[in-house]
Amino acid sequence: MGKAAAARKLASAAAYGGGGLSVLGAGLYGVLTAEAKLARKTIGPILEEPPPDPTGWYGRGRPGPAIKVALLGDSSAAGYGVERVEQTPGALLASGVAEHADRRVYLRDFAVVGAKTSDLDEQIDRALPIEPDVALILVGANDVTHIVPPATSIRHLQEGVRRLHEAGVAVVVGTCPDLGTLKPIAPPLKQVARSWSRRLAAGQTIAVIEEGGRTVSLGSVLGPEFAAAPALLFGPDQFHPSATGYRSLVTVLLPSVLAALGVIEADEESLQSLRGEGVLPITDAAIQAVKTPGTELDGTQVGGDRRGVRGLWVELRHRRRRPATAGETPDENDDTAGGDATSDLAAQADA
Repeated sequence: MGKAAAARKLASAAAYGGGGLSVLGAGLYGVLTAEAKLARKTIGPILEEPPPDPTGWYGRGRPGPAIKVALLGDSSAAGYGVERVEQTPGALLASGVAEHADRRVYLRDFAVVGAKTSDLDEQIDRALPIEPDVALILVGANDVTHIVPPATSIRHLQEGVRRLHEAGVAVVVGTCPDLGTLKPIAPPLKQVARSWSRRLAAGQTIAVIEEGGRTVSLGSVLGPEFAAAPALLFGPDQFHPSATGYRSLVTVLLPSVLAALGVIEADEESLQSLRGEGVLPITDAAIQAVKTPGTELDGTQVGGDRRGVRGLWVELRHRRRRPATAGETPDENDDTAGGDATSDLAAQADA
């Protein structure tokens, strides 16, 4: 089955409740299960100490009203393995949004180490009461290493994005990285994990855009820079990013989060053909995005219609990365709101 056909099959299965192993076939299931267990053993047990919590206020001295950001997903969203809060993806993202939007930012981290896509529903339950302006979701890797059927993963993601979109929340999803590039995953799982994770990423892309969100491809773990410097950009378990790796991750995601918030520069409003940007049918765009890390996809219209004969129309963009922003240590209180807003938001999310 070709990649485009596989992506369409995954998206169709997600939309209509299909299950099964989809692109892999049941004959490989036993081998994959054994190899996945070995990979998890090589990665090692999850650290008992959770990552530092970046929840709080960012952009000291900047004006309000604050932009509210919800961070959802797995260990890659939580910042597993870093020691200081300012090294977490949440702190780096919120600091970057505050700097480039020149606004106060309130970020709430709902991500859970080890989470699979099926865990998003509970995280969204907690996130909706704070009425976030944008939600960033990073999820999918644990679905692959735990041999979750791709259609099942995609269905959970699609339902979650639908809930957020219906609540008026802009959604950005960093799609599943190419796990075939990771050292702890050995053959034959390495080759299958590459195919599985890429097709999962394509299926995630289609499902997210169908529900009004936008995606950013993480591809081969953010491309050649990770392959060229794995000791610098991966943590000790060679599976999760290092602090430097998380910083690189955020530089890829930040421009799309800013675009979702409507706070991008005027020269990025139009498509730039010199950067390889353009409009494509959704499946073609999804397959191309999987091949090119950092590609953003978002639904659009052609001649006033969202759909053509080959499905949804999609804008494919390669946004300029912003210079890395130093992560701040979050404030517990909002100094523009008399110090009461944080406790109110926290109480709403935990209710």
